[in-house]
Amino acid sequence: MAFFKDSNLITDPLGDDNPITIQVLGICSALAITAELEASIVMSVAVLFVMGVGNVVVSLMRNMIPSKIRIIVQLIVVATLVIIVDLVLKAFAYELSKTLSVFVGLIITNCIIMGRFEAFALANGPWRSFLDGIGNAFGYALILIIVGFFRELLGSGTLLGIEVLGNPIDKTGVYAYGYENNGFMLLAPMALITVGIIIWIQRSRNPALVED
Repeated sequence: MAFFKDSNLITDPLGDDNPITIQVLGICSALAITAELEASIVMSVAVLFVMGVGNVVVSLMRNMIPSKIRIIVQLIVVATLVIIVDLVLKAFAYELSKTLSVFVGLIITNCIIMGRFEAFALANGPWRSFLDGIGNAFGYALILIIVGFFRELLGSGTLLGIEVLGNPIDKTGVYAYGYENNGFMLLAPMALITVGIIIWIQRSRNPALVED
């Protein structure tokens, strides 16, 4: 029953309270690692783990953390979780860990995570903090995966490294009709433009967001 009572903590970030499109947080990783769908998915899973576990840890410690050092404690929590993610990637997906390289480490400075620690986990119990963490992580992941999908599809003609539009060298599939991959989609500015289009679609469907 408690889950259904607090289900808005998961559903709101997927829609009109999305951390990227509405709160305009976490834009950097949306620009940096979304040229490939696989990297977008892995980064999303990493942030899901860090936010879900991190929110619970901060919530459990909230009454023991002195106010003056709460940011330092939060940074220690998120840094520890990011190190775990980095070690797991290096152990089981080394090539992908090299692709993500420093961007995994930059999860530590992801303003979505620190924002939820500060705004929610410090004031709520572990269960609600967990739901808030995974809810915002899902909202973040939704945008990353959408952007990664279109950037890889239109920029490389592949999805998860698999040719889905045909072979551009042998001119099969859509390439037989003169289609060419749009190399601009692989550049960071196109990620920003793609996010901008998502924001425009979202706000055109809900005029109240424009008024806010």
